[in-house]
Amino acid sequence: MNAWLFDLGNTRLKCAPLRADGHPGDALALPHREEDIAAALAQALPRERIDVAYLASVAHPAQRMAVLQALSARCGRISVARTQSRFRAEGFGEVRIAYAEPRKFGVDRFLALLGAHAHARGASLICGVGTALTIDLIDADGLHHGGLIAPSPTLMREALHARAPQLPEHGGRALDFAADTEDALASGADGAAIALIERSLARAADRLGAPPRLLLHGGGGEALMAALPTAQAAPALVLEGLAIWAAVETPR
Repeated sequence: MNAWLFDLGNTRLKCAPLRADGHPGDALALPHREEDIAAALAQALPRERIDVAYLASVAHPAQRMAVLQALSARCGRISVARTQSRFRAEGFGEVRIAYAEPRKFGVDRFLALLGAHAHARGASLICGVGTALTIDLIDADGLHHGGLIAPSPTLMREALHARAPQLPEHGGRALDFAADTEDALASGADGAAIALIERSLARAADRLGAPPRLLLHGGGGEALMAALPTAQAAPALVLEGLAIWAAVETPR
């Protein structure tokens, strides 16, 4: 079966073929603007018709619709992933989310839990660094202990620039104590995210009795890696979770 995985976030559209072994292939990052999506997908996807497309989306409804319309002309079936309070699969175990109302828990965070639980049996602190900074804790038994949402460093810079245009939106280096505005902004934005992750990691270790693995994913994760020596890069974590979800998805 010719199947593809699509992860539509607030800042990026990523896609990958679903391999025969059930894992995502090499991921592609495509233009995110609504008016560019159709052309980008036409160029990136194979010429032959796709049997099924699996989509996870947390983006604005207009962008989601643009992706669905572009895929509908090329796919036999489109399946949209949704958060589940419990997810169970043979050989995988079970993941249970902490939210009483699954619809309030973003599907990207849900799929990242699945991807993390499949990585290895053990607890994980999962940090997604995109438009928002999301932090979620899952233990070795697949129980989600809840999480946090904060502005990402990129969003902090954008918000400051929007309110005070004299503060540059980009540039600078993260330092302990900066001596110019660009470096001070980069240091403050990155430092706030790093401090929240480190605090969450310490609280997670207290709760579980041992420190969990720290997994970073999302477009802004790489910039924080050097300051978090125990972190493991997991750039395709949402796509990995989507592949797991696709394996037990029931067509409708």
